[in-house]
Amino acid sequence: MKLPATLPIILDGGMGRELERIGAPFQQPEWSAHALIESPHYVSQVHRNFINAGAEIITTNTYALVPFHIGEKRFNEQGADLIKLAAKIARDCVNFTDESDVDVSNSVKVNSKVLVAGCIPPVLGSYRPDLFSVTKAEPLLEALIINQEADIDFWLAETISSIAEAAMIKVRTAQTSKPTWIAFTVKDEINTESKLRSEETVFEAVSQIAGQHVSAILFNCSAVEVMESALINAKQALATLGLEGKVQLGVYANNFPPIGELREANNDEGLSIIRNDISPLKYCEFVSAWINAGASIVGGCCGVSAEHIKEVAKLK
Repeated sequence: MKLPATLPIILDGGMGRELERIGAPFQQPEWSAHALIESPHYVSQVHRNFINAGAEIITTNTYALVPFHIGEKRFNEQGADLIKLAAKIARDCVNFTDESDVDVSNSVKVNSKVLVAGCIPPVLGSYRPDLFSVTKAEPLLEALIINQEADIDFWLAETISSIAEAAMIKVRTAQTSKPTWIAFTVKDEINTESKLRSEETVFEAVSQIAGQHVSAILFNCSAVEVMESALINAKQALATLGLEGKVQLGVYANNFPPIGELREANNDEGLSIIRNDISPLKYCEFVSAWINAGASIVGGCCGVSAEHIKEVAKLK
């Protein structure tokens, strides 16, 4: 995998709310899986929107392809095919047919500037480390890996709330030929000691997970205000390990109000509110601070649109 030569590396934004914004089928509890199931062309459109905005990495739309969102029955019957479809759609948005070619067969062109990240979600529920069980999680993780591996460039474990889940993912992805990035979600509390939603510290998490084939540690799906302290703690951990400069750091925050304790991502309380105080330009102010704090990978999570990413891309 060849990463972009110039920093920062630009990630895409939030798939689910971007699908909603462009008019795709979108509802709870299926979240971003709803459009994949009913109208997959919308998923392609969102990937293209982010690429056109300047994203150098697009993430497969597999976050909601777990029983937590689509139910046990649908996962057992359709899960493998849906995961394969999501990975293929992302790959097809990077590999495209040039219809202007003289050759009538049309040759496949590769956008070498864009990589595909294979999303590994928290398979038993977002923001809920209390629900995690290795026994229950392992078969779901297996399905996500074997059905994406052929079409992705690297693994991106997202919104991970505990060291235990990150460790399980690290062990399994080490058996593949792809590097792994781990993105933790942290508590939406401004403190000098940043903590995962499991109450474990960021320093502890980075100390245990960074290194070997885990080549980047990121923080995602938390409020913009709490990310800088997470980066500072992560940088301290990398320095202690002797990995500073060898393991990259990154941030892609959400555009939600703070997420409280025991909040489920597919609950019946309705969709989280998109903040009206984080414009693309305001988001970029936070991104600049993250870069100054050591982030070399930046993008957006839930509620961060293609317009936000377009502004972020101007920081290159």
